Amino acid sequence: MLLFFALGLLVHFVFFASIFDIYFTSPLVHGMTPQFTPLPPPAKRLVLFVADGLRADALYELDEDGNSRAPFIRNVIMHEGSWGISHTRVPTESRPGHVALIAGFYEDVSAVAKGWKENPVEFDSLFNESKYTWSWGSPDILPMFAKGASGDHVYTYSYDAQIEDFGAHDATKLDTWVFDKVKDFFDAARNNQSLFSKVNEEKIVFFLHLLGIDTNGHAHRPSSREYKDNIKKVDDGVKEIVSIFKHFYGDDGKTAFIFTSDHGMTDWGSHGAGHPSETLTPLVTWGAGIKFPEKVSAQQSDDEFLKEWKLENWKRRDVNQADIAPLMASLIGVPIPLNSVGTLPVDYLNNTRLFKAENMLTNAVQILEQFKVKMTQKKEVTLPFLFTPFKLLSDSQQLDTLRKARSYIKQEKFDEVVSLCEELIDLALKGLSYYHTYDRLFLGISVAVGFVGWTSYASLLILKSHSNLTRSARKEVKKPHHLLPCSFVAIGVLVVCFLLIQVCPWTYYVYCLLPVPIWYAVLREYQVIQDLVASLLTFPPRHFVTYLLVFVLGIEVLVLSFFYRYMLTAGLIVFAGWPFLTRLWTRAKITCLSWALFSLLLAVFPLMPVVGRKPDLSLVMGAGLLVLLLSLAIVTTLSKRKITLVKEELLVLLLQMLSTVLSMYVVYSTHHSLLKKEGLPLMNQIVSWATLASSLIVPLLSSTTLFQRLSSILLSLMSTYLLLSTGYEALFPLVLSCLMFVWIHMEQETLQQPGVSCKQKFTSMQFTYNTDIAQLRLLNLDDIRRAFFLVFFLVTAFFGTGNIASINSFDLASVYCFLTVFSPFMMGALMMWKILIPFVLVMCAFEAVQITTQLSSKGLFLIVLVISDIMALHFFFLVKDSGSWLDIGTRYCCSTRGHAGQKQRCRLCQPERPHQPEQRGGLRPKTTLTSRTPR
Repeated sequence: MLLFFALGLLVHFVFFASIFDIYFTSPLVHGMTPQFTPLPPPAKRLVLFVADGLRADALYELDEDGNSRAPFIRNVIMHEGSWGISHTRVPTESRPGHVALIAGFYEDVSAVAKGWKENPVEFDSLFNESKYTWSWGSPDILPMFAKGASGDHVYTYSYDAQIEDFGAHDATKLDTWVFDKVKDFFDAARNNQSLFSKVNEEKIVFFLHLLGIDTNGHAHRPSSREYKDNIKKVDDGVKEIVSIFKHFYGDDGKTAFIFTSDHGMTDWGSHGAGHPSETLTPLVTWGAGIKFPEKVSAQQSDDEFLKEWKLENWKRRDVNQADIAPLMASLIGVPIPLNSVGTLPVDYLNNTRLFKAENMLTNAVQILEQFKVKMTQKKEVTLPFLFTPFKLLSDSQQLDTLRKARSYIKQEKFDEVVSLCEELIDLALKGLSYYHTYDRLFLGISVAVGFVGWTSYASLLILKSHSNLTRSARKEVKKPHHLLPCSFVAIGVLVVCFLLIQVCPWTYYVYCLLPVPIWYAVLREYQVIQDLVASLLTFPPRHFVTYLLVFVLGIEVLVLSFFYRYMLTAGLIVFAGWPFLTRLWTRAKITCLSWALFSLLLAVFPLMPVVGRKPDLSLVMGAGLLVLLLSLAIVTTLSKRKITLVKEELLVLLLQMLSTVLSMYVVYSTHHSLLKKEGLPLMNQIVSWATLASSLIVPLLSSTTLFQRLSSILLSLMSTYLLLSTGYEALFPLVLSCLMFVWIHMEQETLQQPGVSCKQKFTSMQFTYNTDIAQLRLLNLDDIRRAFFLVFFLVTAFFGTGNIASINSFDLASVYCFLTVFSPFMMGALMMWKILIPFVLVMCAFEAVQITTQLSSKGLFLIVLVISDIMALHFFFLVKDSGSWLDIGTRYCCSTRGHAGQKQRCRLCQPERPHQPEQRGGLRPKTTLTSRTPR
């Protein structure tokens, strides 16, 4: 058995790791050379303002009085520059947004493992291509671009991370700090000859990261006065910085300005998913090389925003977020970042048609270089007769397209050049995706074959060791023929030779060789397989088909519940009716009615909104009162059953009740303190952490009887859960626990079936109860139901009130009783513990079920393992390497409602531009930066 568990751990580890190796490897390639445009750029310097968390509508719309919240930016739109909407990609988080803006490629969700701060792989960026870059802002954003740069020409100035406080009195100080430091910088430059000469060089960048809007949005919501006032503060700061630049450089007309955002924010103050409020960000450009405002009488758009914003007469130019990187590169004349997938938005450029055509051609060649390197890499490690090239972009087509583009430039057919280059970029990006996923089918099949073999082996082990299904037909065990191991050794040798010839990575050997010993172990149990077939032949076909259909339907419901939470509701409704279809109803009517009641109550929670809900303190307080009432009910129940509580046990119960009262007070006090902008009280923070720590220890001091220990676990964990709750979810563990208590009683009632020993009293059984091995019974069909109930309740615990796959499902206000200073890992850990509390309650209840029904824990574990593995195999082929974490468990419909009531097409379902296909799995590229010298 020990060998079995070791093999199981290995198989599951390989299976889990393969998901990242197959779906989330970096598509970015190395070895390209920087591409230059042979024409002089229009600007010497670029100023990039990124207002973190700023929604497009919040900037462009007018207030109640018909005035703009950002009068300077609006004046720029009408009299100085060009504007539009930048369409971001999910996940709409700060790091992926900044990487798309500055490096030109889209990261995948695995970048969150570094907390958006560190670089798993170094990458090229606009800052690295510049001669000098100065940046001011958050310590969470700036270091990744400085660490990824060659040389020491990227300078960062960050404030202390401790001032990123969601409970602070005034989050605008984050932006004020940036503006003040920029002013101090130029004051110092006037008195420092070395610095003065650097800031007067060409090809330099100034980056101002403004975090105040995002912080106020999280703390107070985008509709709040604080969020809107912060926009005005940023507008004033931008105006002042522009004035400083004009004064310092003598208004030489060689400065380009870009104002944008990394992502937007939902009405409830979160981001990370694909709602239009998160993916639509502003883009305003002006200065050197930027086209002046263009008045139009009418213009087409996919939404009604233009009329709302009163900007229908100024031409709007929309772009993809990654398109901004090549735009900035062309303005100051530096190479486009090596792995950029953005397409130059030539409509923003105010220059000659030749300049636009040349830069567009440079953009196309830069992306084509990535395609050629990727193709060469794949061709070198694939046998010639197995290699299938990307047919839409052959070598001859590449040469013909580039030759035609050069010919058009000589003929001054510049519009044709731009159109031709857009088509070439489209094909090159599709080719990149093709070669990136070239081995995906092969690896997926290899891993799936191994995992199917493992699931089959676990199923056979259940039948062999924990079931009497084959015992009646069991004969003398025969040793397998020597031909069987020889055949599998030969298969292994052939696999190794095939992989060696193709020079495959070592992980390929693991994925392809692991199925060999697993299937050998399966076929060694051919005697069990024969007995199983013989037993099934004697089983009534109608019953067999019915059981099989019920099992398959149950598995599919579990899988679908990960995508459609209402499937949990449907399952719980079926659960509610289950006792009435059995003999249980005739023996335990009260228990069956209680089961139905709590199943239906629990079924309500998956129908509640996961995101977009407002905090409701009254529900949290109500849940706390119910916990206190439950405590009194527990004492009353024990008294009625003549169970005397010893002094220590009574003290533990009183301590848990006091902890609940304190949690209610801390939640109420913290909420009102933050409303007054007084921050998180230190005493509240101490009590919260003490409550969290004590909730892990106090249950161990209670009695070991099942009822008292389960009650103690619930009361202790509820204190912590109240501190982490903002609304209706505070009631969820209470309803779930009540259902778990009834479930234990329900399973006790099933013990009255013939052949099973009489049930024991629930209040007298011990968690430390050691069941005699002779009393352990073999598994039967009813135990498959118990295992299925466990898996279903675990899924319900995970997805009942939120979505474990998305931080966007949880309000940051959930952790404000513990901390308000931004700390992604600490906040994530607290949110994860909030998710795990219902999970712990279910597992404790199941342990009680296992004890009361005299089940073999190993056998039951194997059934749960088989069910989980079948689900995992479904998910393996449903993995998406693009999208947000919120795509699992909740789905936005294609027709979502806009902020002003208008319907608009969801950007997840409608690509922004036809020539910009989805770039998959974009981890940061490892470029040859160390061999390059700063320019």
